[in-house]
Amino acid sequence: MEPKKLPNVTIALVLVIFSFLCCCIGGLPALLFSGIAFFLLRKDEKAYAENPDLYSNFSTLKTIKILAIVGMVVGILYFAYTLWSIDQMGGWDGYMEKVQDAMEQYQ
Repeated sequence: MEPKKLPNVTIALVLVIFSFLCCCIGGLPALLFSGIAFFLLRKDEKAYAENPDLYSNFSTLKTIKILAIVGMVVGILYFAYTLWSIDQMGGWDGYMEKVQDAMEQYQ
């Protein structure tokens, strides 16, 4: 019997790529996409552990799992930086004032 590929590896790869593309939008999209990818990869790891002779792309799964962890860390760091930046501007009200000033400058 020819070995099959693990079912969620390709989907997880796409989610990790989206995670890296969206990491600079406050960090939350990166965290969300990487978290979903990590969850899917954990399911595939369990399937592989039950019957390793059935699947052929476990090394790809391990690589994408590392990328998902990196994506989550980048998302957490960028989200923390965003919260710190808003705090340094005087909280949410100070941030909104800066946004309003920038909007008025370009009108």
